[in-house]
Amino acid sequence: MSEPDADTYALRSSALAEVAAPDLPWQPPGPRSYRPRIGLIGAGGIASAHLDAYRTAGWEVAAICNRSLPRAEARAAEFAPKARVTDRVEDILTDPSIDVVDITPHPADRLPILEAALKAGKHVLSQKPFVLDLEQGSRLVALARDKGVKLAVNQNGRWSPHMAYMREAVRAGIIGDVVSAHCAVHWNHGWIAGTPFERIEDVILYDFGIHWFDFLHSILGDRPKSVVAMAAPAPGQNAQAPLMAQVLVRMDRGQASLVFDGGAPHGPRDTTYVAGTEGSLRSEGPDLGQQQVTLTTSAGTARPALQGSWFNDGFRGAMGALLVAIEDDAEPANGAAENLHSLALAFAAIRSRRTGREVDVGSVRALDL
Repeated sequence: MSEPDADTYALRSSALAEVAAPDLPWQPPGPRSYRPRIGLIGAGGIASAHLDAYRTAGWEVAAICNRSLPRAEARAAEFAPKARVTDRVEDILTDPSIDVVDITPHPADRLPILEAALKAGKHVLSQKPFVLDLEQGSRLVALARDKGVKLAVNQNGRWSPHMAYMREAVRAGIIGDVVSAHCAVHWNHGWIAGTPFERIEDVILYDFGIHWFDFLHSILGDRPKSVVAMAAPAPGQNAQAPLMAQVLVRMDRGQASLVFDGGAPHGPRDTTYVAGTEGSLRSEGPDLGQQQVTLTTSAGTARPALQGSWFNDGFRGAMGALLVAIEDDAEPANGAAENLHSLALAFAAIRSRRTGREVDVGSVRALDL
């Protein structure tokens, strides 16, 4: 058997031809003709991204509810001047002209609103993370099916242009079977200091990281078997909760990892690498909204021209997927039933971080924040 040469030892790569990128359905979905009246419950900080996305798509927001009426009025004035404003959830749930409800409060406050909306026969888009208890989530999924309505989760990262293209490339089999997937985000999450978010012990793995757990599930399915996770405070951080975390994923015939450096004040960077038996995908950029995807196969290297950004195209995709499912009477691409698998992965990582042990995916059914 011949010895490898010096270039092989040095991990040197050879130049590849530039080829055209495959045309894939990565764009945010939208209904063909279905135009419901949408009710928004919860007009907090993230609501502006929702409302801006719906306005851009041309979807009618008919009502905005918030327990602080001035907040609802301010959102309406900026994004939906014709929307009715109220501080009573019942006003939206009892309005027969409203078909779809977007529910944004935090998980503990959101659970009874989700249940009430489904019982009222409304199609529902739930803010992420969906639930704190997988059994409660399963109960809501069953309730939606019993009522004949659709229940989706606002995993808006699924329609960030780079994640969407990579996911569709994997699902199309372009890179063969996934061998590994590695995501690393380096940014400054110190803005949570002084907000309720910093009181969430595992805010990085839970509230922020859920998008990447969902991405892993979307390309790996049920292959992840167990996780090992850790977290640490960053030097000089002002927020209470640790701003750095990382996760190693043990999976069937492969490996995956997530790195969250939320305490990097300068030089932000976001990279994703997915290796397959027939090719690889790489995405890199200074932030979540500016990413260049590279697809490499034996044919050469392709760089798809992707337009848009996570904020707010991702939010348009999350609601659009729900509207398409209603129009086609199908399960939403971001359906709550599937999202329970993404949550199971996140829950296992949080338990591992807290115990210092490897935790099987699916063994942690509820989360105490």
